[in-house]
Amino acid sequence: MIPTNQPYKTTRSMKLVALCASLVLALSPSARSAETIPVETTRTVGEHEITFGGSGGANTSFDDTFGGVNMSYGAFLSPTLLWSVRQTVNYSNPDVGGTRWNGATRLAFDHHLAAYGAVRPFVGVNFGRVYGDAVLDTWAAGLEAGAKFYMRPQTFIFAMAEYGWFFKKARNADEAFSDGSINWSVGVGFNF
Repeated sequence: MIPTNQPYKTTRSMKLVALCASLVLALSPSARSAETIPVETTRTVGEHEITFGGSGGANTSFDDTFGGVNMSYGAFLSPTLLWSVRQTVNYSNPDVGGTRWNGATRLAFDHHLAAYGAVRPFVGVNFGRVYGDAVLDTWAAGLEAGAKFYMRPQTFIFAMAEYGWFFKKARNADEAFSDGSINWSVGVGFNF
């Protein structure tokens, strides 16, 4: 999903990191009273979740980057375990000219931890397929962590970071781990 010939844009990436950090700080329970928001800390088995967001990423050297949009649909298998299907579409416009589109379709499993006021952290794993103009079609796996900030009992803002790696065959997955990429996603979600 990461174009190999796109230079790293330091100022744009640093502004994005600063914006995300400001958003997290502004929405943290210390900045806003968690008691004013009625939040269910566990979900009902079979309850669904849908998210919409923006995403981006960089390789481990932070010299190749991309951005895009994503959405997911999932259901709770237990009050804390969520499975979901995610679709991501990424776009890059390298300095060498042309445009590049990439996509990823993944299955994810997330375990939600104890809530801290209106904030619900989670950790998880994902696995799926990556395809498009800037990459060879390949398999991908990832480790992820993030948090959901519930604005209302069924509506939340989320931020998530992932370390993902690509491989052609299962026997090569462990060798490819060190050549992974760091991906992030922020957006809004709804439980129903």
